[in-house]
Amino acid sequence: MLSAMSTDSRDWRNELDEAARTALNEGLAASSLWSLLLGVMEQRARRKPAALLEQWRQDRFVQPCAIDQRTLHELDSHLLAAASEFEAIELAPLAPLGACSNVAVTSQNRIVSTARGTEVVSDPTNVLALESVRRLRETPAAEIKLATSHRCTRAQPVPDIPGFEAHFRIFCLTSAAHERKDHAFVTDALGEHIRTHCAALERLERHGYSFAPRSVKILSTPARRHLAERIAASLSGIPVIHAELEHGYYDGLRFMIDASTPDGARIPLIDGGAFDWLRKLGANDKLAYVASGMGSQLAAFAFRTR
Repeated sequence: MLSAMSTDSRDWRNELDEAARTALNEGLAASSLWSLLLGVMEQRARRKPAALLEQWRQDRFVQPCAIDQRTLHELDSHLLAAASEFEAIELAPLAPLGACSNVAVTSQNRIVSTARGTEVVSDPTNVLALESVRRLRETPAAEIKLATSHRCTRAQPVPDIPGFEAHFRIFCLTSAAHERKDHAFVTDALGEHIRTHCAALERLERHGYSFAPRSVKILSTPARRHLAERIAASLSGIPVIHAELEHGYYDGLRFMIDASTPDGARIPLIDGGAFDWLRKLGANDKLAYVASGMGSQLAAFAFRTR
């Protein structure tokens, strides 16, 4: 099935004949493919110590985080305390293969896939969507509110900006339920997410961080502008900027919170919105999902004052 391998720099995938390509892509049963790949990995793992040390020195995926672990632990405790209305859940480091790319506008090439039919978590909100669907199937009338702080890994190129790394911590909130009349669940949930993140920033400012000045922006498609206005009206004391949403990743509504670092740099720190992922996962058009995330490791890197 495999033609003679070339020693030049051509793409190895072009060296597979059509039968081999079809078998690997879709012909083999999943269990057979995982067994094949695990056998390959077992052979590949027989490496010289020098090769391990060289990868440890150069590979961006395996480098330790530059932030002191005590700082991150303290930061997580403040963020989770601010999100006391959400159940805190500790996720596994792995998720089912395709957990992100099957429901969101993203490529599997941006995700670290494994040889066991799993992938390294790249976005906890996608994994929490799976958990939310499971719970709603068990208790359809429930409102599922989850929070987590998780170290994620993403395979796309890292921006050449201090503080950005291939793996990093994200603090996430998610809300899921059957939608109510006049989109009441989505609008209420988005308002709660914004207030919770603002409360988290205020709490951190009492413990050695500075995020001022900061701004809240609510983006919406024209059809959902009235919902964005309802959300803004619910945010007592929080000034809001309105803008039109053009990104198809979101289901008509998005919010962003930008903050200024102590040295004056402006950084988008928090992002969230409504998503159609539960409708896809649960095959139920009545399901609604709101998710948001803060770059908590970036907060520790760029916004600490002491």
